[in-house]
Amino acid sequence: MRIFFAILTAGLASSFVMGTPVLANKGLEIATEVIQRDEGWGDTSSKMTMILKDKYGQSTQRSLRNKSLEGSMEGDKSLVIFDTPGDVRGTAFLSHTKKTGSDDQWLYLPALKRVKRIASSNKAGPFMGSEFSFEDIASQEIEKYTYKYLSDEKYNGVDCFVVEYDPVDRKSGYSIQKTWIDQSKYIVLKTEYYDRKKSLLKTLTFDGYKKYDGKFWRADTFLMINHQTGKETELQYENWVFGTGLSEKDFNKSTLKKVK
Repeated sequence: MRIFFAILTAGLASSFVMGTPVLANKGLEIATEVIQRDEGWGDTSSKMTMILKDKYGQSTQRSLRNKSLEGSMEGDKSLVIFDTPGDVRGTAFLSHTKKTGSDDQWLYLPALKRVKRIASSNKAGPFMGSEFSFEDIASQEIEKYTYKYLSDEKYNGVDCFVVEYDPVDRKSGYSIQKTWIDQSKYIVLKTEYYDRKKSLLKTLTFDGYKKYDGKFWRADTFLMINHQTGKETELQYENWVFGTGLSEKDFNKSTLKKVK
């Protein structure tokens, strides 16, 4: 999960000592530490395998490529390209995450030879038939949530902070998200997503974390389980590369049809 730092977050209490902000919300303090430990990666590329599993255990597999550009004034930009199987080859998804307001997201469908803009009202919809929504695969900017520290708790033997994320956007598909954060590494190990009726909808777990460039932790496996449908989607990452020289022009909507 990517979340970025901004001190002026609506609805979160703070005070100032000698001109330095002092955060009064422990949940925000924890989220801020997560952010600060993962700044400066610039741009990345990786390969992914997406495994879709239905409630009967039948599975299908897709291969993808992922590129990301770290945001500065605004949020991250990301590009996902489908390579296999043939029925989705050439499909490309572009996301420009905003720190506030609705993200800009587009999906290029080669069969139709057109770029479709994802409406903010559809952000809770499934991404390419997976258990991830369009909302899930955008970077999660700090301004998009308010935060509440809930408890200290062990998860798989690891001491964690449990923090509640409450989406600011009322169009979010979730009422809250509960997140387990490793207390020593400040990386996310698990997130529970609750629907608008406040019932548990999905659980996302992260596994196989590795450190790159001596600083940046990335998980090899993301597993999203939908408790209400019995379906699962697993993302397996490999070949992480940092500092590949990507720039804004590589994340331009006008070139989406030409992505190879």
